[in-house]
Amino acid sequence: MKKLRNALVLAGGLAVALFAKSAAGQARADALGWKLGAQAWTFNHFTLAEALDKMDSCGIQYVEAFPGQVIGGGIEGKFDYHMSPDQQEKVKSLFKKKHKVLVAFGVVVPGSAAEWRMLFDFANRMGIQSITSEPKEEDLDLISSLCDQYNIKLAIHDHPKPSHYWNPDIVLAAIKGRSKLMGACADIGHWVRSGLDPVECIKKLDGHIVSLHFKDLNDKSPDSHDVIWGTGVSQMPKVLETLRNQKFKGLFSAEYEYNWDNSVPDVKASAAFWRTMVSNL
Repeated sequence: MKKLRNALVLAGGLAVALFAKSAAGQARADALGWKLGAQAWTFNHFTLAEALDKMDSCGIQYVEAFPGQVIGGGIEGKFDYHMSPDQQEKVKSLFKKKHKVLVAFGVVVPGSAAEWRMLFDFANRMGIQSITSEPKEEDLDLISSLCDQYNIKLAIHDHPKPSHYWNPDIVLAAIKGRSKLMGACADIGHWVRSGLDPVECIKKLDGHIVSLHFKDLNDKSPDSHDVIWGTGVSQMPKVLETLRNQKFKGLFSAEYEYNWDNSVPDVKASAAFWRTMVSNL
């Protein structure tokens, strides 16, 4: 009986310590203007409604949705900027019910000027703060004007080489002379796959990072896979330190592309690592 009582006291003490550490990390993140979210693509084997529940299990509040995910939760159709007004209202109610905040959407690449305008109008009505895209060069001037018109950010995402925007220099050239609301969605894992140093890439983009797709990888090869944050080669502590020094404010989207059907434990551990690191910045 005494051993059981001691074990319960120890377990209770550990729970209190973990809660305090998480609270400290959240308080520091709030002070820095950092939001820990998840790209719903992490849970693309599930409906959006199920993905929101999984994010809740990981202690994640903010959401970056992606186009084409089945909505679920009793709502017909897929999440996309072509949703009917009725669907949009139902999805907003779903987010409210699940206590989640939709802040970003992508990666999405409309094929015409009319589609770009539809996308920005959709983002405005849904309360989306930034659109993640890999836009065609010929659409950049239009996008710049739409960003200013709607006061919505455009984050240019980097897929690995030979994707067009694989190198930060290309992103910087694309946004030069255009809306200050245009910048980078820094996918640090894809930089590693492209043979780039994520810390040096962050330094190049100083002041121009809108959001991040946060990944840690098992090695530096094009075929590397995601691992729990802090256990791989993406130099996460240094990346976080560099972002703090740059006074970055914005969204960190966990995008975990491994263990697809059972990634919650890995994402949860990654979120805990992030909060611990942030609490010490």
